[in-house]
Amino acid sequence: MSILAVIGVQALYLLFIWMASAIAAAYLSGRKGFGERPGLASGLIVPVISVIVWALIPAKPESDWKVVGPFGRQKPGVDVQKPAA
Repeated sequence: MSILAVIGVQALYLLFIWMASAIAAAYLSGRKGFGERPGLASGLIVPVISVIVWALIPAKPESDWKVVGPFGRQKPGVDVQKPAA
């Protein structure tokens, strides 16, 4: 019985790594202006490598990555105008 429990714990940890890398790839691709779907798809298919690839892909000029920054919201008191679509 203990052998199955050890395999189950390892499988659970691998599942957490798989899902965390898919979330990270979706976040990076969304912030860089490509949408979250391509990042999520690549993160589910090639988990760890896709996060590295999305970190290296340059952001679009009108993306949140370029306008606001890589993390969070814009700073209070900073007036940033988004380009009109």
